[in-house]
Amino acid sequence: MDFNLTEDQKLIRDMVREFAENELAELAVELDANAEFPKAVLKKMAELGLLGLTAPEKYSGGEMDIISVLIAIEELAKACASTATIFALHNLVVSDAIARFGTEEQKK
Repeated sequence: MDFNLTEDQKLIRDMVREFAENELAELAVELDANAEFPKAVLKKMAELGLLGLTAPEKYSGGEMDIISVLIAIEELAKACASTATIFALHNLVVSDAIARFGTEEQKK
């Protein structure tokens, strides 16, 4: 069994790591101290395609595997555990529920 990361997984890791280090880390303490929901951070994550990693490609998602999502969670958590949790819930719970049970309109 090959436990090496695929090229796609390496790309996700590097992109999320760069985002977390350059845009999230400096905000993390302030967000947590003020109990703020990171709206601007999530907007940027959406622009990067990170909030649809598990969604099917036909709905503009990344259709990534679970390992890619877990790698992204790990990289985000290094900078801000709260944001990583929001990201995880969105990609692993919300997107999955919509993909499985949502109407066609909701999926779009």
